[in-house]
Amino acid sequence: MIREDGRKNDQIRPIKIQRGFIGTAEGSVLIEAGNTRVICTASIEEKVPLFLKDTNQGWITAEYSMLPRSTVERTPRDITRGRAAGRSHEIQRLIGRALRSVVDLSAIGERTIWIDCDVIQADGGTRTTAINGSLIALAEALQFMRKQGLIDLLPLNRLVAAISIGIVEEEELLDLDFREDSSAEVDMNLVMTSSGEIVEIQGTAEKKPFSRETLERLMILGEKGIKEILQIQKEALIDIWER
Repeated sequence: MIREDGRKNDQIRPIKIQRGFIGTAEGSVLIEAGNTRVICTASIEEKVPLFLKDTNQGWITAEYSMLPRSTVERTPRDITRGRAAGRSHEIQRLIGRALRSVVDLSAIGERTIWIDCDVIQADGGTRTTAINGSLIALAEALQFMRKQGLIDLLPLNRLVAAISIGIVEEEELLDLDFREDSSAEVDMNLVMTSSGEIVEIQGTAEKKPFSRETLERLMILGEKGIKEILQIQKEALIDIWER
């Protein structure tokens, strides 16, 4: 098949990263993956959830939302529903898990780092783009803490990145846009660290079951994309990430 943007099947969308996008936040980034655009901010709070009180351990948590006109048709804000939509809740938990997997929480003290991800334009892959941008915002916030003398060392042990993979019209594709995602026979999201460890695999057969051999091929394709995104993150964090 010919992809609408002319990409090869194993090619990720162009990624643009603008650090310091929100001047009032300890960490922030505008990240673009093709036509998907997400603002990620990191805020430091001098307290932790009750279950961590007096443990000398910090916490990282996330909130995710889509602006009403980030999509072709207006999407109501979660606040008008009185609660976060099930999809938003699932994605923000995924973002939190991904970031906590690469940070030494005992090194940040009893503080919470809030990650806010706001999708301003959606064209597929919003959750993976949010994770990729959140890592940048988080690194900035941790660097801020170090410069302020709140922590001694940067407690970021590894980087973490995410990518979507799927099967569309019987072809295996990397980094699906909205049109591809909405017609995919298999839809997957992969989250991995820079040391090659898997944080999460989300995989669904939308039309018919797929084989283990297919899963392995999709994993290889996903790992290729993850490595490319990790390299982009490293370049964006060249003044912070020294490994």
